Amino acid sequence: MDKANTKIIKAEDIHIDEVTRMAIDLWPDNEFEELKEEIIHMIDSEKDVFFISTMGENIVGFIHMAIRTDYVEGSSTSPVGFIEGIYVKPAYRYKGIGKELVAKGEEWAKSKGCKEVGSDILLDNKDSYNFHCKVGFKEANRLICFIKDIR
Repeated sequence: MDKANTKIIKAEDIHIDEVTRMAIDLWPDNEFEELKEEIIHMIDSEKDVFFISTMGENIVGFIHMAIRTDYVEGSSTSPVGFIEGIYVKPAYRYKGIGKELVAKGEEWAKSKGCKEVGSDILLDNKDSYNFHCKVGFKEANRLICFIKDIR
């Protein structure tokens, strides 16, 4: 990775469409316009932040961090910084961009008074599991969630 050509900056309104396109790749069950509206509401929030990684003029990845004050599995403090989503475009993976995005997210979480950062993944997402381990996370628990419609 060309560190001189790579920057991590806070996403702004002008980045919303590209962040949304990457978010759709990460969460394909969402509709573009609905997800864009969510991002618009979060981008200026005090409890959420989006950082983007740029190489030259290209946006190549993002991290969405949030401050959680409810219990975060495995945590012993509150508030906790939480990685709500992290994505690097396939052509730019394995170049340290994800690690840099996490470091920027951790820096932001510390500035908000957090002593821990949490994250979660789907059980069968081995790539994400390996990434989390590689950047210093330790597995806290495995959880199966249930829902029942009572309408």
